[in-house]
Amino acid sequence: MPHAHEAAETAVYTHGHHDSVLRSHRWRTAANSAAYLTPHIEPTSRLLDIGCGPGTITADLAALAHEGAVIGLDADEGVLDLARAEAEKRGLWNLTFETGDVHDLAYPDDTFDVVHAHQTLQHVGDPVHALREMRRVCAPGGLVAVRDADYGGMLWYPEVPGMAEWLDLYRRVARANGGVPDAGRRLHAWAREAGFTDVTVTTGTWTYASPEERAWWSGLWAERTVASTYADVAVGGGHASAEELAGIAETWRAWGAHPDAWFTVVNGEILCRA
Repeated sequence: MPHAHEAAETAVYTHGHHDSVLRSHRWRTAANSAAYLTPHIEPTSRLLDIGCGPGTITADLAALAHEGAVIGLDADEGVLDLARAEAEKRGLWNLTFETGDVHDLAYPDDTFDVVHAHQTLQHVGDPVHALREMRRVCAPGGLVAVRDADYGGMLWYPEVPGMAEWLDLYRRVARANGGVPDAGRRLHAWAREAGFTDVTVTTGTWTYASPEERAWWSGLWAERTVASTYADVAVGGGHASAEELAGIAETWRAWGAHPDAWFTVVNGEILCRA
């Protein structure tokens, strides 16, 4: 049986870093994606942001911890170039970025006051081991904060033909990659299994309903469906043909063009006291 941290190799980041994916990630801010955590960040906090991607949330957290030190961590060096540019643009000199693996964090015990991961555990090979590593590098009394979407909790209107098929396909591809697309509902259980006893559980949502939001959300999913790593994995793994993906992309465009279109993403959130 492989060592726990080797399970990282069994999970593949389903979305990849195509521009259609990065547009979604750059939309994320601490206000719309980490509001459950921000009241707990002190100006002097030492903070680790795991799976930071292009760094927009990380930069917001660094602005709150402006007298502390913040590290953004991601497995992909390429996306960190975007994150460094974001930090430089904002003049955040307390913020640095590094590559690393959440299953095997290269930091001593008790290094950080806050360890944060947003939309990360759904993509890793061993979420419980990842949480144990996050706890290890978090100082006693500090916080481990995690937020993940739950694809089983996505709601939309109207029921445009093909949307249910999109969701079923995405969940199958994510599971085939070693991920857990319904991670949001499992965060509390994973935290308890990882040994946390003081856990605050909440949920948060993203909602897309205005004409601009509908156009943006539908457009990026239409493009992601045919032109990203997800598309390559879906076809390469035998889950869908290129023609079927093209049909799903058209479904997204049809949904986005509907004047009554509405889409909500439910996210699970946990704050764990170390």
